[in-house]
Amino acid sequence: MTHLYDFLFADAAARPIAAGCFVLTVVLYFASKRLYARCPRAWLTPMLTVPAALVAVVLCARIPYPVYFADTHWLMWLLGPATVAFAVPIFEYRQLLRKHWLSLSVGVTVGILVAVGGSLMLAKLLHLSPELQRSLATRSVSTPFALAVSDKLHAPKDLTALFVIATGVVGMLFGEIVLAFVPLRSRLARGALFGAAAHGVGTAKARELGSEEGVVASLTMMIAGVVMVLLAPALAFLPF
Repeated sequence: MTHLYDFLFADAAARPIAAGCFVLTVVLYFASKRLYARCPRAWLTPMLTVPAALVAVVLCARIPYPVYFADTHWLMWLLGPATVAFAVPIFEYRQLLRKHWLSLSVGVTVGILVAVGGSLMLAKLLHLSPELQRSLATRSVSTPFALAVSDKLHAPKDLTALFVIATGVVGMLFGEIVLAFVPLRSRLARGALFGAAAHGVGTAKARELGSEEGVVASLTMMIAGVVMVLLAPALAFLPF
């Protein structure tokens, strides 16, 4: 992180640009969230519209990524407390979770193993670089857990965050398709579907379906993150 600040302080003109990027990111998020509330379409979700708008602005203005990231990295830090906050609804529905803890734990563990194995197999078939393989191996859990695992695997954090967000968005979109063609009556199944496949993004979508779906999705996401962190030492021995 030090080199980012050295870059900024070497060029005084970059400081207001970095601050402006932070403000722009926050404003775009709240604007897109309000738009999504009025017109709840999958392609209008803030996880799609905000990154697309920011990429367009950064490319058109030719803003270097270190300048953009210098002040906006605080938003990445907030992901940790946001993830911990999911413990509140989990505590409120603890009776439901005690009843289904075994099926959720087994399902999430199997899902993590399949996701990591599938990602690595595809990466090997495509002859991707070791850095890309390490980042893809951590994509199946929410960003705070994925970043913690990426430290142990020496994977680029920027790529890890990108793959996690892409996985969440794609999982949310395909989750809606699955529910459309294979309607799941159980709230437990609907919540687990979004929590396991799309982590944070899926949890937000599950909350739109109902409070119970949102709680199950939150629990599934947390279990997946813990399982991934526990598996990290073993992943470090994989031949990337």
